[in-house]
Amino acid sequence: MNKEERQALIKQIIETQTIGTQIELTRAVRKEGVNVTQATICRDIKEMQLYKTLSKNGKYQYAIMPAEEGLNTHGRFIRMLKDGIIWISHANNLIVIRTLAGSAHVVAEVLDSFEWKEVLGTIAGDNTILVIARSDKAVKIFLDRIEVMTGITEEFLSEENDGNKYTKD
Repeated sequence: MNKEERQALIKQIIETQTIGTQIELTRAVRKEGVNVTQATICRDIKEMQLYKTLSKNGKYQYAIMPAEEGLNTHGRFIRMLKDGIIWISHANNLIVIRTLAGSAHVVAEVLDSFEWKEVLGTIAGDNTILVIARSDKAVKIFLDRIEVMTGITEEFLSEENDGNKYTKD
């Protein structure tokens, strides 16, 4: 089975089953008779820009970004940011972004695609992204851009938390 066929199968599985982890998706693909590794599934998830959303039963599951009519790639990226980011906090030139579980890689990929000169790089885990800005001043530029695109506004933390936190309204 080639990549396109495998990704079509993954799409079908995601649309018909509740799949919350890479392991579950790997097992579901194997159940269909396809010999696949979790590393391959991980790459497919990234290429297909799958993201996690809260299901009706209260658990997170993979979903496919809808191809809305009239919504260009930039518009889809903005939607991924709006849907995926829970909060943002920073210290000096380091920015931490918390996302929905399993969505950090998608949000980081979107941020990387903008190729903002203020950003040195991003590192994504499952639900957390570390953005390394080139300077403290670059952090403000980055946060201002995110606020304009997503509506995330500044919320000051209590002094005991010692930092600035940006969160959705």
